[in-house]
Amino acid sequence: MAREQHNTALIVGATGVVGQACLRHFAGLAGWNTIGVARRTPTLPAGAEALQLDLQDRAACEAALGQRDDITHVVYAAVYEQPGGLVGGWRDSEQMRINLDMLRNVIEPLDHPGSRLQHVSIMQGGKAYGVHIHPKIAVPARERWPRDAHDNFYWLQEDFLRERQARSTRWHFTIFRPRIVFGDAMGSNMNPIPAIGVYAWLRHEQGLPMSYPGGPERVNQAIDADLIAQACAWAASADNARNETFNLDNGDVFVWQNVWPAIADALGMETGDAVPASLAATVPGEQLAWERIVDKYQLQAPRQLQSFIGQGAAYADFQMNHGKEGPLPPVIMSSVKIRQAGFHGCIDTEDMFRKWFGQLQQRGLLPSAQQARSG
Repeated sequence: MAREQHNTALIVGATGVVGQACLRHFAGLAGWNTIGVARRTPTLPAGAEALQLDLQDRAACEAALGQRDDITHVVYAAVYEQPGGLVGGWRDSEQMRINLDMLRNVIEPLDHPGSRLQHVSIMQGGKAYGVHIHPKIAVPARERWPRDAHDNFYWLQEDFLRERQARSTRWHFTIFRPRIVFGDAMGSNMNPIPAIGVYAWLRHEQGLPMSYPGGPERVNQAIDADLIAQACAWAASADNARNETFNLDNGDVFVWQNVWPAIADALGMETGDAVPASLAATVPGEQLAWERIVDKYQLQAPRQLQSFIGQGAAYADFQMNHGKEGPLPPVIMSSVKIRQAGFHGCIDTEDMFRKWFGQLQQRGLLPSAQQARSG
């Protein structure tokens, strides 16, 4: 009897906010084997495997991936960010080179004559439209526009992928451009959820309301990490996704000040008057206060604050417009193309925030809303 052929998804960057969601989602799909790749061992859902790998080590990648003939799909969600230089590093040439090399070190070993590779998904984002360097972008940003003229590792990775795929008739790719990503990954450089949760509880323990710390209002978009995972699973077999680029968002827009009461309510706190403050300048230095919170509420969260929030405080400052003067132009990307292609997933952004803070509470990583209201 012939051995049943399963699809095997290699989720690269499996400890990050996108990778963790993709690992969970693909592991729950019938007919799929799932392998999570990261430098540190990812939290594995039932049925998934782990592969510890430093993507900057070409020899290690060759040894681990070069002889495999089982991997059919790659979701590449890994990114190298300079320690302590999250926003500034986005335009650094060395950071760009490292991110290109990391992708090459995965795809080139897998793309060999005996490979079963069928599809590769990679992540870009709003920086493709220059949201990090332009004071204003046209609304809405569309995938069909010419490239924004600035240096970006997105372009290096995309050019490599297009050139490599053009030589093959076996596999295709999809490029996703998600908006601000939210999930439950700990220690992530670009997930503000844990940092916001810590900020809230530092204020709670001081008897202070959960005041909004950011800058001026801006109409923006978010994307739930679970929706990205669903989109990656859709693209894995959708003809309409082959060699295409798609913007991706929740399906609505939001303003931080307008969703802040829902975030506070999910955490069991009251809002107060806005108090502008840099989370990056305040939250990471509260190690002892965080340890007291962990001990007082018997949390399962890491005692090492940095292991919990990563560079999420600096990322929150950037996304909440700390230090900027308003009014700020909206940042909106059209998601018509992916909907016309066949992916229709969506979620209300307030519901998304409630979901992710609720999950951190259920896992014992933050105190419950009931504990906040009672004490």
